[in-house]
Amino acid sequence: MQAAVTVTPARIPELLLGLATVRPVFLWGAPGIGKSSLVRHFAESLGLECVSLLGTQLAPEDLIGVPQIRDGRSVFCPPEAIARDEPYCLFLDELNAATPDVQKAFYSLILDRRIGTYELPAGSVVIGAGNRATDNALARPIASALVNRLTHVHLRASVTDWLVWAGENGIHPWVTDYLTDRPDHLWSQPPKTEEPFSTPRSWHMLSDALHSFGPALDEETLKIVAHGTLTPAHAVSFCGYVKIVRHTYGIEAIIKGDASWPKRVEDRDLLYYLAEAFRGRLIRELPAAKDQIPPALRQAAHRAKSLLVQLAEISVEVAQTVIRDDDNGRPVLPAWFLVEAARDMPRLVEARR
Repeated sequence: MQAAVTVTPARIPELLLGLATVRPVFLWGAPGIGKSSLVRHFAESLGLECVSLLGTQLAPEDLIGVPQIRDGRSVFCPPEAIARDEPYCLFLDELNAATPDVQKAFYSLILDRRIGTYELPAGSVVIGAGNRATDNALARPIASALVNRLTHVHLRASVTDWLVWAGENGIHPWVTDYLTDRPDHLWSQPPKTEEPFSTPRSWHMLSDALHSFGPALDEETLKIVAHGTLTPAHAVSFCGYVKIVRHTYGIEAIIKGDASWPKRVEDRDLLYYLAEAFRGRLIRELPAAKDQIPPALRQAAHRAKSLLVQLAEISVEVAQTVIRDDDNGRPVLPAWFLVEAARDMPRLVEARR
């Protein structure tokens, strides 16, 4: 299912209120971005119990029910989880991961709000959710007949929305402060290999671990839990950030000359984090043209080149991350700065190529 238009989590309650109360809705989104919790909170806001059915754990008879003989005729009795007297929110989680037979069993429930002779109570809502095939998650094609029975809403992760939620739900301050500085690390594309990757859910998991271990958390344990929940590069960066928090060791001190780049091998995660912070500072402060540099920044630009040389002497690989292009292969630092870097550090620029 391709997304022509995507929405952030903050828009979901409003959209569900207008859509799900009149027609079934399907929420599409990557793993871990909060689809299930959004549906549960929406149901709670309406005063409805949320009944979740997991598509991967269902057989057709779990929906249609089993037959009983009444007055010489067979009657299908829908399961207790579905056949309720009061209105409720029926949440069909991982609907597109269900087998074709199970998907077909949902047809009448989704379109006609009925299974056999049982009809959903007035005021009930039906919401489905699932991952996309591009997310490397378990997902089966949905038949056009079922696609046409649903209104489709595509969800994307939003660091702004998530940080508001995090502030209201006790997320560890290291996590919220880090993602405030690195909003691009909230979510990453699911990898094709079996390894952890960053999502709002995995950051929540990391926060729970940080709260659980408390102040006694040592560096080795931090590495274990960070690498066990996040994209590897994000885990390295987060561990470096925590070192800065604990030791008040920041990029400001390095720029001012009050501290130097860390040289110990065991501080390589810290070095990567400081290099990323240095890169962000250069992107923000260096003008596109050299003749546009105000006098106050000329000394800072000279200092930046000096710091880049010092960083390259410790690790060309880390220094290369400062001047790298963006994900589309476009330079993000001014051309004049890159030219001067090539003149002063040809080895660094050759590595960049």
